[in-house]
Amino acid sequence: MKDLIDIGVNLTGKSFQSDLTKVIENANASGVSQMVVTGTNLQHSELAIELCELWPDTLFSTAGVHPHHAKEWTDKTAHEIQSMAQQSCVKSIGECGLDYNRNFSEPKDQRRCFEAQLELAADLKLPVFLHQRDAHDDFLSILSRWRDQLTGGVAHCFTGTVNEAKSYLDLDLYIGVTGWLCDERRGKDLQQAVKEIPLTHLMIETDAPYLLPRDLPGELCEKLRDRRNEPFVLPHICEALAKYKNEDPQTVAIQTTQLARNFFNITKKDN
Repeated sequence: MKDLIDIGVNLTGKSFQSDLTKVIENANASGVSQMVVTGTNLQHSELAIELCELWPDTLFSTAGVHPHHAKEWTDKTAHEIQSMAQQSCVKSIGECGLDYNRNFSEPKDQRRCFEAQLELAADLKLPVFLHQRDAHDDFLSILSRWRDQLTGGVAHCFTGTVNEAKSYLDLDLYIGVTGWLCDERRGKDLQQAVKEIPLTHLMIETDAPYLLPRDLPGELCEKLRDRRNEPFVLPHICEALAKYKNEDPQTVAIQTTQLARNFFNITKKDN
């Protein structure tokens, strides 16, 4: 596997500040040639763009406001994200959606922020990078109203059931799979769901530094710093997805990479 794309990495966080160059080098050495850095609020969306400027053709980004930060949304926020989206490295609006698990922002504020970003994505003709946790019904209802106006969307870090996956496929959404697939305790729903999701609608991601696969081999764990998940783990996730779909890992690698290129409008990196 020499040309994987990690569609969701949180490289702007504190845990990567001291050794980010090494993290990117390790990713490239493992076959992860390009990565999409997730923007979760104004500050981290701007930081993501700055990283893309340091590693052009390797890093790309999203720009948006995670539902945890929805209470911070204002008209000025919309203007700033719209401005960021003019940068060529910004390939998607988000991470946006609903998260009723902790409700760091009130649900009504989350819904308002989500719809505002869907409107922005529709105006900009950019796809959306989506987040949903414990809010499936409201999430689906809002997306259904906007889907015809959107160029596309990916349900990032999907952990749901077969029925939830099918409801997203009915909207012609793509689905991002993480190391949650490798969790023998919590990943059973996802393991069943990926069997029903066409390979044409699947992308892979680490969500680093979060969601370290629980079944990661010892030799890979030894390369990690304080058990922090890193993009170089992506081939392991690709192989897990291939196993549950009963597909050849190289076929999964090629398909998920090409889909990510098409979805995010990313050109293959020159070697």
